[in-house]
Amino acid sequence: MSDDSTIVITDIKAALSATDREAEEKDAALLAVGGPINGTLFDIGTGETSCGRSAQNTIPLEFQGVSRSQFVVHSNDGYNFVVNDAGSKNGTFLNNQKLVGPTPLNKGDIIKVGSIALRFLPKGDPERLTYDKLSMDANTDGLTSCYNKMYFNNQCELEVKKSKVTGTPLALILFDLDHFKNLNDNYGHDAGDYVLKDLSGIIRKNGVRDPDIFARYGGEEFVILLPMTNLKQGYEIAERLRKLVEDYQFIYDDQRLPVTASIGVADYRQGVLNGNDLFRRADNAVYMAKDNGRNQVQFFKG
Repeated sequence: MSDDSTIVITDIKAALSATDREAEEKDAALLAVGGPINGTLFDIGTGETSCGRSAQNTIPLEFQGVSRSQFVVHSNDGYNFVVNDAGSKNGTFLNNQKLVGPTPLNKGDIIKVGSIALRFLPKGDPERLTYDKLSMDANTDGLTSCYNKMYFNNQCELEVKKSKVTGTPLALILFDLDHFKNLNDNYGHDAGDYVLKDLSGIIRKNGVRDPDIFARYGGEEFVILLPMTNLKQGYEIAERLRKLVEDYQFIYDDQRLPVTASIGVADYRQGVLNGNDLFRRADNAVYMAKDNGRNQVQFFKG
């Protein structure tokens, strides 16, 4: 065998090994197949994972034919899983057979609940990486790598429902870059794209926690959904981010670009019935920040 052939085979083996290592780091998952949430992945790890229509479930599925408590998946080690019906009204089906007790899950098994079908992917399965990429492509903004508007809206609706059921705090930060049209007009759209991309990177590194949802809502408008965060905490985080943006040197073609943000903060409380209500309150606070001179943080005071 020639040296060149040896190098090619070695490279292929290294790539396969890297793929296996990446897959091994992924939890087992349930993959929605068909229907309105086709392609959605739900991680399942050690302990108990509950599924049902109630927002209190680990996997909330508010769809026709799904009971408030539908089924439970349990694992002691993150590798071996059993599924059991949770006393649902219409029953839970595994590979078209109604569950009558705890049943082990194997790769490719299909759990059917109402109109939703979920396929089991075990921990370490390289197939998981393909679905991760498809999910990432569908849910993220191509320029900034933030989540997109559709994903944010779905998560915001879900988190508001959780807060309504559990009483846990929830805050939302919405920010708009000041005079961004002028920046595009004066320095060019490539400069504007540079700012959006760089901005999302510094915020992701310095102001977004693991449970938070950071999304580009559209144009120069961004949102950060903050579970388990009250209004005061949300305001403090927003002020820190405002200062971060103001102080950061956005250098494009050897020029420092003028970049600041007007930020609004709102939280879940009486009068917030859904995710759209929470967003409108944060948006109202952004307009207050703009009206008061921009480059500042305001919170909803209604």
